[in-house]
Amino acid sequence: MLHVKNIALGFVAVVGFVIAVMFFGGSMPGLLGGANGLDIDGAAIPHDGPTSPLWRGWAHYGGDAGGNRYSNSDSIKSENVRELKIAWEYKTGDLGRPEKTVQRSASEGTPILVDDALIFCTPYNEIIALDPATGDEKWRYDPQINLDMEPANQFVCRGVAHWRDRSAPRDEDCASRIFMGTNDGRVISVDAISGDLCAGFGDGGIIKVDPGLDLLWPGEFQFTSPPVVLNDIVIVGSSISDNARVIAPKGAVRAYDARTGASKWIFDPIPRSADEDNIDDWKGQSLPVEGHANVWAPMSVDEARGLVFLPTSSPSPDFYGGLRPGDNRYANSVVALNGETGAVVWSFQIVHHDVWDYDVPAQPGLYSVWRDGERHDVVAQVTKTGLVFVLDRDTGEPFLPIEERAVPQGGATGEVLSPTQPFPMLTPPVVPNTLSADDAFGVTLWDKNACVKAIKNSRAKGLYTPPSEQGTLLYPANSGGANWGSAAFDPARNLLVVNMSNIVHHVQLIPADEVAEVEKVFHDSEVSPQKGAPFGMKREVFLSPLGLPCNTPPWGVIAGVDLSTGEIVWRKTLGTVEELAGGLKIKLGTPNAGGPIITAGGLVFIGAAMDNYLRAFDVETGEEIWKGELPASAQATPMTYEWNDRQFVVIYAGGQSRMGTTLGDSIIAFALPE
Repeated sequence: MLHVKNIALGFVAVVGFVIAVMFFGGSMPGLLGGANGLDIDGAAIPHDGPTSPLWRGWAHYGGDAGGNRYSNSDSIKSENVRELKIAWEYKTGDLGRPEKTVQRSASEGTPILVDDALIFCTPYNEIIALDPATGDEKWRYDPQINLDMEPANQFVCRGVAHWRDRSAPRDEDCASRIFMGTNDGRVISVDAISGDLCAGFGDGGIIKVDPGLDLLWPGEFQFTSPPVVLNDIVIVGSSISDNARVIAPKGAVRAYDARTGASKWIFDPIPRSADEDNIDDWKGQSLPVEGHANVWAPMSVDEARGLVFLPTSSPSPDFYGGLRPGDNRYANSVVALNGETGAVVWSFQIVHHDVWDYDVPAQPGLYSVWRDGERHDVVAQVTKTGLVFVLDRDTGEPFLPIEERAVPQGGATGEVLSPTQPFPMLTPPVVPNTLSADDAFGVTLWDKNACVKAIKNSRAKGLYTPPSEQGTLLYPANSGGANWGSAAFDPARNLLVVNMSNIVHHVQLIPADEVAEVEKVFHDSEVSPQKGAPFGMKREVFLSPLGLPCNTPPWGVIAGVDLSTGEIVWRKTLGTVEELAGGLKIKLGTPNAGGPIITAGGLVFIGAAMDNYLRAFDVETGEEIWKGELPASAQATPMTYEWNDRQFVVIYAGGQSRMGTTLGDSIIAFALPE
């Protein structure tokens, strides 16, 4: 997750910077985009793709089971989007909770449309159903999670999943169900009509998941992303605290019978016996004992093929792999499983032997790309590194070419790095991945010189520079690039739209016997022991003395990529510092969390930035053509649906405490005037 709260404080320095620029009549070449920045002018893409088969509702977290985040709805379009107004607002009441609780929360949920209800979850795992036309509450279920716990990744719930029992009468209790994973490690099933627990599932509607290891504290293991459903099976990943220890909870993916909650299968990306097919890629002195390689980001389902696609993460701990030599196959990978059995069908590793916390952070996109008159079913994976990989959905082989390239070496004592890493050959990085002293940014000469010195004092050899005791710059930061907000796909244009953050992390390895002392000195930084490894770690966003990123803005971008060719068609700045710099609407871009959606009206809708807006971009050119003010920041992905012949665009405006954005508790629906 993003650890960028100090950036919010640093943006105050922008006020003085702008005043200075105005006073001296200066210009800011390369700062706001254009020739020397990141913006690329849009080139119109011909409308020669197929008509999307997707519906005008929003039945899954990602729009459909494959995460297209696309809607056929076209009532709202570029000609009338400026007329959008707030149609209704629903408040969850969560802003009235104790401040200690609110300051550990992130409102990242995306509602789904089920029958005649809009259903979503709050950061505290309440499930709420609303009337789609008015936003009036229909029912509410509270699982009563322990709010005194310390969840590793804040209190967060990104979404729920829906399942219909086709063997049951439609009016039977729990014939239509909602599934959710909780921050305290439970899987819950409720009736989609009433919100009552489905008594036949697990123990009275609830499964308490055993993480397989005693937790260091309540909250080390949690569920944050929505389950997925394939036929009559519900499948869940998990979110586990980074860097606490080597022998940590397993990153298992679990499948349950959707009716009864009985276990169907468990997939552990890390081999636990000598006869597993990936054991040769884990070359420690004995069988691997590491944990994690978990699936904390959203999964995808191909119902026709019977496949579930997993975006796996790094093994524990993140920043030292000397105890697990080898590529560590199935970790940091897109893994396609048989949904009925949990058997691996194919896998493609995005990062070999990860020591950078470069998890696969986003939902694998199951898209249909048209090239030379033929349809190609692909899996497109956006990444923390700013790279976009496109694979054949049946085989996992590259659809757009990928090559292995040499990467920096010279890891910590005992480390055995991969000499190469995979890179797409046709699509350049969406955000930069190299930083030199010449690239340092500062609003004053003093500020910039401090960044120059800090860059020179760190290891900064580009992407995949290994962590070190000296201190290494990870660029993009291991919060992304892309993150859990994932991407959206326009099937009529072959266009993938993705937003990314453009910031740097400074990571330093600390000898194990010095971690406690370093933690006392740097109590405002993230210091973790990586217990069982010879090194702990310290991680910080790479900021100037004024608290601004040391790399040149824009610090947030949104881009369109043609998946038939790999070309970046357009790339634009995302976000202003308005909420962070005294109301000045300076388009520097901001780090962002949450993703985009696309509609047949030719629009991209997105919140995500650290200001308080929902924005609309022209899908062909990337030009921002509308923004609607919100009562709080929206680190969530919007959704859209039609109800009574009226199109609504809905977003959770609740903010993200770790990012330091404006907190709230509102679900906001925009629509054209009736």
